[in-house]
Amino acid sequence: MKIPSDLRYTKEHEWVSVEDGVVTVGITDYAQGELGDIVFVELPEVGDEVEELDSFGTIEAVKTVSELFSPATGTVEEVNEALEDKPELINDDPYGDGWMIKIKLGEMNEDELLSAKDYKDMIV
Repeated sequence: MKIPSDLRYTKEHEWVSVEDGVVTVGITDYAQGELGDIVFVELPEVGDEVEELDSFGTIEAVKTVSELFSPATGTVEEVNEALEDKPELINDDPYGDGWMIKIKLGEMNEDELLSAKDYKDMIV
């Protein structure tokens, strides 16, 4: 199970990368492993507003559906369109090709985010 040290994590199993005021969000390797084979992802539209800690979409696996939670408040700047036809990219490469959305950062409580070590301690 990979937990890259250069990312931050939420207690809801999303990973977060912040660069130049844009927050990239996906789910962790641990989360995709727990879900199993991912068959569908429902994501917001570009331009939608998201609120920190509110649901921004859902992820469906063979046996379950889970909500996705935003780590930040802001405007959706980009959505990973490849997931529409290939949701399994999340299973194959959760930290790369399996990213989900990019948010133009309005505000974010970084104190709520976990380091790689803290995330690992939470899941083991």
